[in-house]
Amino acid sequence: MSGRFAPSPTSDLHLGNLRTALLAWLFARSTGRGFLVRVEDLDQARVTAAAGVADRQLADLAALGIDHDGDVVRQSERLGLYEEALGRLETYECYCTRKEIAESAQAPHGSDHRPYPGTCRDLTEAQRARLRAVRPAALRVRAGGALWTVSDALHGEVTGEVDDFVLRRGDGTYAYNLAVVVDDGAQGVDQVVRGDDLLSSAPRQAWLADRLGHTPPTYAHVPLAVSPSGQRLAKRDGAVTLTDLAAQGVTPEGVLARIAESLGLADHPESVTPSLLLSRFDPEKLPRDPWVVG
Repeated sequence: MSGRFAPSPTSDLHLGNLRTALLAWLFARSTGRGFLVRVEDLDQARVTAAAGVADRQLADLAALGIDHDGDVVRQSERLGLYEEALGRLETYECYCTRKEIAESAQAPHGSDHRPYPGTCRDLTEAQRARLRAVRPAALRVRAGGALWTVSDALHGEVTGEVDDFVLRRGDGTYAYNLAVVVDDGAQGVDQVVRGDDLLSSAPRQAWLADRLGHTPPTYAHVPLAVSPSGQRLAKRDGAVTLTDLAAQGVTPEGVLARIAESLGLADHPESVTPSLLLSRFDPEKLPRDPWVVG
């Protein structure tokens, strides 16, 4: 049994990412689980443009005292696993653009996800042949509008409809929703802690895990860190990475203390360590609102 932290190496970790990493570590260690780190580097164009980021992310975790078990796994080295899983699922070719989907489907209230309306689900072979000459096909899973319920430590039972989501993009890149499920199953991850912006994707990922013969994990979708304007925290918001903060004289220990204070696990000023925070950790007492980083 394991928990995990799985960043995409496209930009340095900011305070919100580091807070989620710490929470994932605390959830795992407090329940006797192992803790894994996985680099989700499938989007090669963005990863190449941000060369060296993965190494800095790992160094930042170590600087805060967040340790992990085993070797770091990189998705770019596991393509064969995704191809094998793809072959076990019922799929169909899809030629729709994002714009076309946006114009033909509306997102459910409170969600950024637009369910796929099934435009390409029942195309004839002749229709597919004509479309192949125009644009490459993505592959979607046939889910049939299934409903799936997941258990979340902060949100309770969450039920969502599973649409025919993409498993492999038109450019040949395996989709996050496939890769993350395959990796969690292969690595024995049975506890997923991540930002609550991903809560709506949990039912479809748990459904897919079941289809691939894995036991779906339990979840804890934690509040995001946001700017004073209420937007999701980003590098444009100033000194929000360890490197930025170090330039202002803030040590990693100071950053850890600041994150701990935001979680109600430390008073100001107080020097803390991950081990000390683990002794104080109680998921029931975690804040449910976003952390406003000012």
